[in-house]
Amino acid sequence: MSYRLGPEAHGPCHRLHVHDRLGSTNTEAMAQARAGETGPLWVVTHRQEAGRGRRGNAWASLPGNLAATVLWPVAGVAPDHLAELGFVAGLALIEALEAACGTLPDTRTEGCARSLKLKWPNDVLLGDGKLAGLLLEAETLPGGRRATVIGFGVNVAAAPDGLGATSLAATGYAGGAEALLEHLSDRMAVRARAWDRGRNFADLREDWLARAAGLGSEIAVRSGEHVLRGMLETIDEGGRLVILAPDGKRHTVTAGEVHFGTAATAA
Repeated sequence: MSYRLGPEAHGPCHRLHVHDRLGSTNTEAMAQARAGETGPLWVVTHRQEAGRGRRGNAWASLPGNLAATVLWPVAGVAPDHLAELGFVAGLALIEALEAACGTLPDTRTEGCARSLKLKWPNDVLLGDGKLAGLLLEAETLPGGRRATVIGFGVNVAAAPDGLGATSLAATGYAGGAEALLEHLSDRMAVRARAWDRGRNFADLREDWLARAAGLGSEIAVRSGEHVLRGMLETIDEGGRLVILAPDGKRHTVTAGEVHFGTAATAA
């Protein structure tokens, strides 16, 4: 099966570049932006050799997994709304994964879909295991044009050892990364259209919260040497975490490494 885009992403505006091997799909997509591409452009590779996660961490891309990036057009998007694209992408990804679960036998479908959760700011969990991650990167190009790319790394066929990760294959999914990209590109087009360059983030926020991991539970957020502990209350209108501390004060968090439950205690 070859890579292709979903029905909502068909047409002259949406394009797909497939590579046998790349260092990083995000790097390639940004290079295309610097060369004049405006998107939507999907860059996919069968083998990614230098994948990146947040905060400079490496992302292991094992054979059979999905390594894809979309260069999304952001003309007309106010700078303070750009980060919302990460939530657009997160919802698109979890909906694509729910569609993948729908291909499982009936006895496994419901459990798979129910176990999928969005972990702020950029992960998808399957049960307690990390299944997928996102990386949003933005750059101001010569002439003032802005470019935003969103990388998707999904453990479709296998998960790296020793990292608390899991894979779709562990659920019995056999559809391959190609089928998942078709779902993902389709849902990204739908979700971005509904987001409408930030005008409808409030509705998207409610949908994100409906799939959020850890709401109402103990949480610890580490940023450098500082750790903030409390209860995860919500995300606010700007997509920031809202944490209720033990002293009753509310704190908003814009970045950090999130831990839940017993992991929060140890963080």
